[in-house]
Amino acid sequence: MILTNLQKRALKGLAQRMDPLLKVGKLGLTDSLIRSADEALERHELVKVRFESFKNKEQKQHRMPELAERTKSLLIARVGHVAVFFRRNPDPEKQRILI
Repeated sequence: MILTNLQKRALKGLAQRMDPLLKVGKLGLTDSLIRSADEALERHELVKVRFESFKNKEQKQHRMPELAERTKSLLIARVGHVAVFFRRNPDPEKQRILI
């Protein structure tokens, strides 16, 4: 799925008012965290995740795209320790965000 800049901007605007639904801690991207992220994306489509407890910036920067890849979602934005992910629900009746 490819989004236009206008669509990404709209998603970033929606995400500004959201609180992080998930937190990635010392254990990193565990299977249970991936399942939780997958469920959150299925339910909400737009999910904000906080990345904590990483020793250096590079570790954190590598984990964000890895989470997007493993959940088959798009990394919409990164600001500090927070990243926003989007995955459209394939069922049109369950789609919550229409962009």
